[in-house]
Amino acid sequence: MKHIDTDVVVIGSGVAGLSAAYRLRQADREVVVLEARDRVGGRVKSDLSNGFLIEVGGQWIAPDQERLLNLIEELGLEKYPRYREGDDLYVNGQGQLVRHATELPPLAEETLGEIERLIDALEELSQEVDPLEPWSHPRAEELDAVSFGGWLESQTPNAEAIDFVSPFVAGGMLTKPAAHFSLLAALVMAASAGGFRDLADLDLVLNERVLGGMHRVPERLAQEIGAERIHLETDVRSVAVDGDSVRVEADGLSVRAREVIVALGPHLVSRIEFTPPLPPKKQQMFQHFSMGNVIKVHAFYDAPFWRKQGLSGTTYGPSEIVHETYDNTAPDYPGGTLVGFVSDRQADAMYALGENERRQAILGSISSYFGAEALEPAFYYESDWINEEYTRGAYGTSFSIGAITRYAELVRSSVGPIHFACSDIAGLGYTHIDGAIRMGERAAALAVSAAGVGPSRS
Repeated sequence: MKHIDTDVVVIGSGVAGLSAAYRLRQADREVVVLEARDRVGGRVKSDLSNGFLIEVGGQWIAPDQERLLNLIEELGLEKYPRYREGDDLYVNGQGQLVRHATELPPLAEETLGEIERLIDALEELSQEVDPLEPWSHPRAEELDAVSFGGWLESQTPNAEAIDFVSPFVAGGMLTKPAAHFSLLAALVMAASAGGFRDLADLDLVLNERVLGGMHRVPERLAQEIGAERIHLETDVRSVAVDGDSVRVEADGLSVRAREVIVALGPHLVSRIEFTPPLPPKKQQMFQHFSMGNVIKVHAFYDAPFWRKQGLSGTTYGPSEIVHETYDNTAPDYPGGTLVGFVSDRQADAMYALGENERRQAILGSISSYFGAEALEPAFYYESDWINEEYTRGAYGTSFSIGAITRYAELVRSSVGPIHFACSDIAGLGYTHIDGAIRMGERAAALAVSAAGVGPSRS
């Protein structure tokens, strides 16, 4: 077995882990990064298939994601705006297609009134919640004890209004049915993006992309850290604290360090054996995080036919298999690309189908918006995260009902020399790349300030 001594060992080379290692190197600390996958990036990933570059993971940048924007500039990468010119399309619960240039589709006056009332209430509540410490809200336990879906139903009898508002958090962000997470969890999601109205504003949330793909961010971070410090296909089995050092064991490799950063999704931490064991309540806390489920669909066409029809490519259909689509055409692609999302129960239903049947059902749903031309893409691709061993779902994890207030400060707490970093435990940027950077930088700062982490051994 190979042995390495270092200052800090980072477990996981997603954006959080790489951000931590990058800042540690800038602080002149020696670092080793251990990654179970055969690549860096975690949930930021691109595939090259049949000559098509496909961003299967996180890809968009919002104007308020300061850490991500700063890092993109620092790494010398370029951005470009999402295409959004033209009208949007909406498919209601009766399967009727509505074209509109307004922020909300022209629904019945009563339904629009209820939608606005729900949005106003959620905006007001989300502005009261501190995304870093949501348990500090004076009504936190009350808000954490009711499901988001249950709260919506208590506010209005208008089912169409509920179906319209719910997916902004449920299918669109946490990718779980609205009955499976608390109202407080929904408010944290909204507060982390600046409020519910900002969360629902696609021109903000899906503002820009990285030229060449978001995967260039983790790739550039890895280059700056140095390939010799990053060990791929190295699945960590155990972390043992012994006095003033930590021993991290993986297949064929043992690393001794003064501090360790566990940069994994909370639902994956239990894969590691800790000695001594993590505190009982901390262990229990990790069991209350669970992933959502979404299928990200990419359809490449010879031409962006929707643009010729004066359409933006943006669609919304809460009852559709594909509940939203966007024009995802890269600047260097001569045709047109649509990206769509199938989440929570709809994703469950799609996974029950065979590959060809699932493709037909998904393309059929996209054609509900765009017509028959959508049925025959030049290339079709589905991003499958649920079956990735080291991811097991998408986009991120969220707490079970009541768990935010039950575990409170434990969510980001260190255990001696063991620190945790992941977008799933972020306040600002929760479940987003920006949050991963924030948590990675936070963990690096904790490791640097910890007693015993001196100057680099190099």
